[in-house]
Amino acid sequence: MTSLLPHAAYALPPIMRITGAANPPIGHYEFCKANAAECRPTGGDAGPMTLTEQRWQTILDVNYTVNTEIQPMTDQEIYGVEERWAYPTTAGDCEDYVLEKRKRLMERGFSPSDLLITVVLQPNGDGHAVLTVRTDRGEFILDNMRNKVSLWSETEYTFLKRQANDDPGRWVKIRDGRATAVGSVRP
Repeated sequence: MTSLLPHAAYALPPIMRITGAANPPIGHYEFCKANAAECRPTGGDAGPMTLTEQRWQTILDVNYTVNTEIQPMTDQEIYGVEERWAYPTTAGDCEDYVLEKRKRLMERGFSPSDLLITVVLQPNGDGHAVLTVRTDRGEFILDNMRNKVSLWSETEYTFLKRQANDDPGRWVKIRDGRATAVGSVRP
């Protein structure tokens, strides 16, 4: 029987290198002001979860389900504002997909310290949000623009920053080597 778990062949490290504190994205800062419970420290970091066949299947299912249930729309189209992070009902933008996937995985027993909202740059230079899932087999990316779940190092993105493992209200810089600045706010 063949394993469904990914087999990692690493060109880059299987985990992202964190280099220090970062300012939160503006939308996340506002989201935390409105949803304080979502941004409280998690009570520590037990390290990356052990990736089992069942957990891998859950990750794949949640990514696919949210990608197919939610219609992509901008915050301007939905709310009439440039940036708003919110749980989607029928439509949302990249951060909304990430929030929903994170929530659904936590409902299925995943630790918040292993589900990190991450800001990246697309090859065209546009900012984008994805969900990083930390595992003992590497850090995997759930993305609303594709149903395939890949190691962070196998994506075309430049990784800029993400939530801290032990505190979802705090953000850390990622050393990717290709990073440039995106909008953020000092809390």
